[in-house]
Amino acid sequence: MDTVAVAILVAAAQAGSLSAAARRLHLTPMSATRRLAALERDLGVRLLHRTTRSVALTPEGEAFLPFAQTLIESEAAGRARLHEATLQVSGLLRVTAPVAFGRKIIAPLVPGLLRDHPDLQIELHLNDAVVDLVAAGFDLAIRIAPLRDSELIARRLADSTRVLCAAPSYVAARGLPERLDDLAAHECLASTGTTHWTFRVNGKEHKVRIAGRFTSNGIDGLHQACLGGAGIALLALWNVRDDLRSGRLVRVPLGDVCPEERSIWAVYPSARYVLPKLRAFLSVLEAELARD
Repeated sequence: MDTVAVAILVAAAQAGSLSAAARRLHLTPMSATRRLAALERDLGVRLLHRTTRSVALTPEGEAFLPFAQTLIESEAAGRARLHEATLQVSGLLRVTAPVAFGRKIIAPLVPGLLRDHPDLQIELHLNDAVVDLVAAGFDLAIRIAPLRDSELIARRLADSTRVLCAAPSYVAARGLPERLDDLAAHECLASTGTTHWTFRVNGKEHKVRIAGRFTSNGIDGLHQACLGGAGIALLALWNVRDDLRSGRLVRVPLGDVCPEERSIWAVYPSARYVLPKLRAFLSVLEAELARD
């Protein structure tokens, strides 16, 4: 069986078009169409309904798709095993991550990874939305949020400790809150749509209503507003570590009250065999997070 044709079927089902599948696999649309047609002749069934703009799986295609995905994963695992035997990390690694985390943590690691592995390519997509890994063709997603139930494999990399912080200029003008209830009298910089912050008080979850004149749909916006003295922000320690050390920001202490903990997760499609390129990337990322 032509495994390239099987890969075309899988990619077309994910992308919704043959042309997109061809681009993903670095083929011409005509070549992709011919190889898929040959696969259908070989199997004796029609796998895709084709139109000028899109494709859809036939019932036979729906039934065959899980087996096609397994075949592609098995082939990739076999190739990876051969590369592993010669200690080679190679190929294109497609990663999606939250904007601030990708910019602050992942991007600085890329030069070293590329230098250590000359046959490795990395494609980093920064997006605060939850991306469908399989449909978009990503090898890995980094997520810092409660995980939804799914068939994906999730591996916890580290804690994502969060801290309340403010710029010295804001503290000089407004002072510091001493208790959770005092936050109601302060400008709280929060994500768009957020009305409460969650804390742990004596081991129990406690929600505090917050308000402020500035919100943002991205962490970078909250971070910059906080640096400028616009208010108090609840930000990840990995994001503000350098600002706290330099004095550009100060922590807002509230006794034994701790912001709700989050975790940093690596999410990927299959547990059958972790490709060397993915293992190399995660090893470097975990080492960086452990350093923090």
